[in-house]
Amino acid sequence: MPELPEVETVRRALEPVLTGARITGLDVRRERMVRRQPNPADVAARLVGRRVSQVGRHGKFLQLDLDDGEFVWVLHLGMSGRLTFDDDGAEPLHTNVVVRHDGGPDLWFVDPRTFGFMAVFTPEELAVSTIGALGPDALWELPESRALGEQLDGRSASIKSLLLDQRIVAGLGNIYADEVLHRSHIHPRRAGGSLDASELTALRRNVRLVLEAGIASGGTSLNDLAYLLPDGRAGQFLMKLRAYGREGGPCRTCGTPIERLVIAQRSSFFCPRCQT
Repeated sequence: MPELPEVETVRRALEPVLTGARITGLDVRRERMVRRQPNPADVAARLVGRRVSQVGRHGKFLQLDLDDGEFVWVLHLGMSGRLTFDDDGAEPLHTNVVVRHDGGPDLWFVDPRTFGFMAVFTPEELAVSTIGALGPDALWELPESRALGEQLDGRSASIKSLLLDQRIVAGLGNIYADEVLHRSHIHPRRAGGSLDASELTALRRNVRLVLEAGIASGGTSLNDLAYLLPDGRAGQFLMKLRAYGREGGPCRTCGTPIERLVIAQRSSFFCPRCQT
């Protein structure tokens, strides 16, 4: 599933094309793609004719303000979703939504597995949705170390599970949580409430460093190429991963083989020597 760096990379690609553009048409080819809209007909009714005033993001969700905030257009890429512009080539397979606008080529929402979705909410509807319950954005609103420690204080759940809890901090997923913990020298099974002040400082610092590094590389495209940039290129952060997916490979810090364990039904990759 695309995480914050992938979604931010997509946001930056959409921003110069869609900011100020008026939506002129919408073709929803699979009803499932608008399943989060209480009344699916509202998507077209609220979107077509509106102008995009801002291309934003919160955690893993794209949030585009329409007509200066009268509505919020939300897109989520799910497991295999991709947004790309019509470049006069062949339309990709599994193009489930086509958005026409006056800012340039059509926007295609491609999603083979259809776990992604789009919806258009009023600000009030967004606030009471599960999206409105997201914690602060891990890149733009990352809490200070003390505030983060207060969130984790007394928690016996593993720090890996807590980093994946979008109600605490929004945007981290399996890949980047493993990378943050490796750089912070924290074992993924450590209880969240057991981290001391220096570990919390390292954790916070590395959340920002890892996310910024991921964005600078265009995100992480794994071998299945489920995630690609809107222009069709693969994200290059895969080659820079220190822990995720590297079971048996040498730790880039100490050379010890990376190990894998399962936490809350998710694979976690770590160095048994560096992470305690």
